[in-house]
Amino acid sequence: MSTISAAVRNAKRDGARADDVENAALGSDSGRQRPGNPVAEWRLIMAIVRMDHVGVVVEDLESAKAFFGALGMELEGEASIEGPWVDQVNAIDGVRVDIAMLRTPDGHSRLELTRFHHPVAFSTGEADAPNMLGLRNIMFAVDDIDATVAVLQAHGGELIGVVAQFESTYRLCYVRGPERIIVALAEQLHGIPPRSEHAVAVVGDA
Repeated sequence: MSTISAAVRNAKRDGARADDVENAALGSDSGRQRPGNPVAEWRLIMAIVRMDHVGVVVEDLESAKAFFGALGMELEGEASIEGPWVDQVNAIDGVRVDIAMLRTPDGHSRLELTRFHHPVAFSTGEADAPNMLGLRNIMFAVDDIDATVAVLQAHGGELIGVVAQFESTYRLCYVRGPERIIVALAEQLHGIPPRSEHAVAVVGDA
């Protein structure tokens, strides 16, 4: 166990306040200088390793796999999951699900698609608007936004609004995907001026 971990454990055992725990940890390693901001200070005690994946619950797993596969994601693996640990994590008894894990071509990001067999998944029945509270969208960088929109529309995707250009840097749009989640697309440009004075190019119906 590191000296920092031991210091934190001992301080917590003695009922120290949070700032005392922090000071104990920082002061336990003479080779470390106290950072200049609270976030950096707490990173000496804990830190995330990475953002692992985004999870989406779907009704039709095969269609969702096809949609994101058309986007260019690669199937990493599939599994059926059930058991006490799943029930405990979800706080639901008798969970049975099928999952498919997909990854981006660069291998840095992953998407987990989940189909519930028990209990049955449900929806509010309302289409999620871009300004609704909660998870807003999943954004992907693409090399050809027009071609990507066309492919996704062929797999049931629905273009929200239009493809718009931001200055000379990006063309962007929202596409409604499986279970009406919003998939954001961004094509990086290289100093190309907007296609119109309003910086908007329509590639499909709203």
